[in-house]
Amino acid sequence: MKTKNFILSAIMLIGVSTAVFADVKPAPIFGNAMVLQRDAIVQVWGTADSKEPVTLSFNGQTVKTRADKAGKWSVKLNPMHAGGPYKMIISGRKNRVDIDDVLVGEVWLCSGQSNMEFRVKEANNAADEIAGADYPMIRCFTVQKSMSPALLDDCFGSWEVCSSDTAGDFTAVGYFFARELWNELKVPIGIINSSWGGTDIEAWTSADSYAALPESVRRDYGNAAIELERMTSPERVAMKKKYDADFASDPALTEHWYENPGDLSTWKPMYIPKEWSLTPLAREDGHVWFRREFVLPEGAEGKAAILALGPIDDNDITWINGEEIGRTVGYNIPRRYSVGENILRKGVNTLTVRVTDTGGGGGLFGLPQDIWLNVEGKSYSLAGEWSYKPSVVTSEYGIVQYGPNMLNSLLYNAMIHPIVRFAIKGVIWYQGENNAGDAYAYRTLFPNMIADWRDKWGYDYPFYWVQLANYMAEAQIPRESAWAELREAQSMALDLPRTGQAVIIDIGDPGDIHPRNKQDVGHRLALNVLAKEYGRTDLVWTGPTYASSVVEGNKIIVTFDTYGSELAVHNKYGYIEGFAVAGSDRVFHWAKAWITEDGKVAVCSDEVDKPIAVRYAWSDDPEANLFNTEGLPAAPFRSDDWPGVTIRR
Repeated sequence: MKTKNFILSAIMLIGVSTAVFADVKPAPIFGNAMVLQRDAIVQVWGTADSKEPVTLSFNGQTVKTRADKAGKWSVKLNPMHAGGPYKMIISGRKNRVDIDDVLVGEVWLCSGQSNMEFRVKEANNAADEIAGADYPMIRCFTVQKSMSPALLDDCFGSWEVCSSDTAGDFTAVGYFFARELWNELKVPIGIINSSWGGTDIEAWTSADSYAALPESVRRDYGNAAIELERMTSPERVAMKKKYDADFASDPALTEHWYENPGDLSTWKPMYIPKEWSLTPLAREDGHVWFRREFVLPEGAEGKAAILALGPIDDNDITWINGEEIGRTVGYNIPRRYSVGENILRKGVNTLTVRVTDTGGGGGLFGLPQDIWLNVEGKSYSLAGEWSYKPSVVTSEYGIVQYGPNMLNSLLYNAMIHPIVRFAIKGVIWYQGENNAGDAYAYRTLFPNMIADWRDKWGYDYPFYWVQLANYMAEAQIPRESAWAELREAQSMALDLPRTGQAVIIDIGDPGDIHPRNKQDVGHRLALNVLAKEYGRTDLVWTGPTYASSVVEGNKIIVTFDTYGSELAVHNKYGYIEGFAVAGSDRVFHWAKAWITEDGKVAVCSDEVDKPIAVRYAWSDDPEANLFNTEGLPAAPFRSDDWPGVTIRR
């Protein structure tokens, strides 16, 4: 989950600057092909000369105002029904701005980290989806990446009409969600994509709201604020220029590290696969070289082969025995390279990979089974201990990794605050992976951010989110799971009004943190919204959720809320997978589970005579097959913490 190219907006302009305005102009969020929220007061704002009179005409309404001393103006339009296209005309003393092809309909803000940023052209069946994306009543505004320690007035981007020429770059979750709403409602749909991969929820929370949180859930950002002030000093600029030059050339390429690695004692060991955030490279960007020797038997030499390395974050160049066999640009693309004849040798061979990281995490981050060499049908695992050596990395140039997680509120300031006056129907949110290491803080941070945004907009709009997908290796025995705890924290936010979540523990990818099935994600979000916001009470909008549990002898009987549906098992034998129970020792064991005649679930284990707690789908990548008859998965839960029977740690 990446923090790629961005604008460092006004990073040093923490003080108040004096703006000079001339022609009247609207804020950048207002542009051709935009969608305005129906049945709501619509505010339009912008800049002009100090005290300049401004007139705005739209859809039969004409409103007048005058810019203030600072040259800022705003007007409000009365609620309007869905329709269009219309023209908006904004006039001042010296100029007139025409905004064409404006629709009135439903506007949804799509925000979060990389799984919301993830584009249609990266999703399943991308070519067919793009070819069929003829929906001119769907429009998307993608907020340009930007961060700032101070509140900004403007964010930048443009409204795009959905077509086969544009849809490929839309947020995939947002597009599939919008498509479902359009097909159901037949009113214009606008989506505003304000997302950034690899970001913490703290970055999306306003500074005043974050400062009011309990100290126990606030991060220690150290001297980040001071570093932000220092970043434009002449010394830092010179070091950055040197880094950029060395990054572009990489002396290790000139020195042919892929053939001559030099003193191997200067290379350090690392188990591969492993994402850099878990290693000494956690705060590094740049080029890092990895090396692995492997042995092939007689008969394999000279043969053609296939090399798989799994996904690499971000880019790579790969050599075997000094011969380049492939290179890829793209942080979520599984690497698979053809090895030509006469490259492999009998005995010791050397695999060298230069990994280039441009921000956020980095490294070969798939699963052990993703990394192998196959020669004529025989596979050789390449997972295990490799050696690594940085060639050009930021720390050697005194460069701090500047990014949106460096300090709280940097993204709120630059990518949310500029649009808080823009009327929206609601928000869909896909984030949490970056906070999985501290799910207990997320129990406070997440509902706080929802309340914070609603407060800034001035009304309690709907807020719906995606629960974390299944990811990483399947647990062989029941154990604690940071991702399960984060999913639990997300579920706890359902206590807030007008909220809902899409459970997707069945459609993730254990080897890829960015699962490509975004169609079902958008569909499940749309089910929530259509049922709870647009009156489709006939829809079953969620899978089963935990209601209560009671102990009966050596079994625990679990009752689920099924919302008008019934429990179903995706297993031809009727056995439910993913349940575990514990006794008074609090050690969990996998359990047998089945649906009872009265529609509940009975759970027991031969290892636990007197169970007191039950868990379901409590792992990073749960093997879980309990659904409802509509095919929506049951949500993960544990009775030993929340809700139900409580065993506090």
